[in-house]
Amino acid sequence: MSTPQADPAESVRPRGRRPGGSDTRGAILSAARHEFAERGYDGASIRSVARRAEVDPALVRHYFQDKAELFAAGMIPVDVDPAELVAAVVAGGVDGLGERLLTTVLGVWEADGGAAFRVAFAGLSSSEVQAEALLGYVGREVFAEVATLLPGPDPALRVSLVVSQVAGVLLARNVMHLEPIASLPVPRVVELVAPTLQRYLTQ
Repeated sequence: MSTPQADPAESVRPRGRRPGGSDTRGAILSAARHEFAERGYDGASIRSVARRAEVDPALVRHYFQDKAELFAAGMIPVDVDPAELVAAVVAGGVDGLGERLLTTVLGVWEADGGAAFRVAFAGLSSSEVQAEALLGYVGREVFAEVATLLPGPDPALRVSLVVSQVAGVLLARNVMHLEPIASLPVPRVVELVAPTLQRYLTQ
């Protein structure tokens, strides 16, 4: 009786962590972006991402708790660590927080001419599951930290107002191409919008 043959892809796939010095998390995110682009949210899986990244599925789960979080992290622009960004934004406290927040967000999402934001927006528009995944991830990684700084009542409400304002600016500039705001340089946009964000954050 013949012995079943192992899947060659499975047999050569290394187990556990990648060798020291390799960007394991980055490799997983790159694989995830390709998997979600090719297979869609429903077709991709933790296992398929692990196979593409040549790591064990357990290592994917070490970095990302489930497929929804993996998808959301993959929609964040390449080489961006939300934890590092939010640490820099909140380090200065409440004073100037609106300006720092908007400058950072526009710097991240418009560094490539708005292409990453348009991809993320397409994901938000196409599926309730994908929208919840992305917004939940960004909420946990970024805006929950911002809310801890805010004085007074209803910090969650005030943060949601900030999110709506910032999202509206990104949408107007990168999806709707609404002039003249679409063509304004980032410093000018910050100058105009940041005072409104600061009011939401402090009043």
